[in-house]
Amino acid sequence: MTKKLLSFIAVTILLLFVSLYSMITGSIEVGMGELIAGLFTGINENVEIIKDLRLPRIIIALFAGACLSVSGVLLQAVMRNPLAEPGIIGVASGAGFASILMITFFPTLFFYTPLFSFFGGAVAFLLVYMFAWKSGLDPLRMILIGVAVNAIFTGLSQLLSSMNASSMMSGISVTTSTLTMKTWNDVQIILLYGSIGLLLSLLVYSWCNHLGLRDKTLRNLGFQVNRARLVISLIAVLLASVATAVAGMFAFVGLIIPHIGRILVGNDHKLLIPFSAIAGALLVLVADTIGRTILSPIEIPASIIMAVIGGPFLIFLLRKSDRIYGN
Repeated sequence: MTKKLLSFIAVTILLLFVSLYSMITGSIEVGMGELIAGLFTGINENVEIIKDLRLPRIIIALFAGACLSVSGVLLQAVMRNPLAEPGIIGVASGAGFASILMITFFPTLFFYTPLFSFFGGAVAFLLVYMFAWKSGLDPLRMILIGVAVNAIFTGLSQLLSSMNASSMMSGISVTTSTLTMKTWNDVQIILLYGSIGLLLSLLVYSWCNHLGLRDKTLRNLGFQVNRARLVISLIAVLLASVATAVAGMFAFVGLIIPHIGRILVGNDHKLLIPFSAIAGALLVLVADTIGRTILSPIEIPASIIMAVIGGPFLIFLLRKSDRIYGN
């Protein structure tokens, strides 16, 4: 219990530290005292710029990381697959394609972008589940189908963006996860839909624990396996779709954090889900802060930083996990 408590405390302290560091560091730098005073008085021009441009970016990075990490936890519980992650199995690319489709044809419905993304992510997940089913779900086959679905929707997104110049920047934002120029309107969207998804995920933690047992055992106990899988999957798709619609595509967040979480706090989803939310928020904020400051004034999209981190981690999992190969 001490290890779990210390893990929560350490990650929370790191999250607060990185958030404050990210606020005061960049092309405009202010001291901590100057920042706090400026936020209350509103007379410091530099602090006002930070409040209007940098603070929304930080909040969006935090919520995107939390949503993607928890989505990964839920998908891994549903599929019993350590590689299940919204970016790998195509949910994020399906949501991204739906976002670009909406931006292209219905730009006035901006506030409802997460709902369009949700339907796109749900379609992608359904395709993976449907094509991977063959007398049961094989973990390796599911990942391979997911990679194919991901490639299809990514290609469609790029095609749609290239055909419509007016949506080009929106399409680039969705596919590269650059958090530049995010506004408080974006914050309102991800706060509303993201909070709903995160709260719902906490309500189904016991179902996630139950899904660790064999289906036959659960049915003998009277547990509604298919209903639980459907509800948890919809919550996972909602979380991934919201993050993708507002912040763009971040690969590997939902893969890295759940595995680290299981090492530090165990397999009980009552602890794993909130820990993953905090740690995921920290990871994406760190990636965005590094991309924003390491070569300032040039910005590296946070998705590129995550790819550099996540690629080696995926290779490590493939070499270490016997479950991936169905053994």
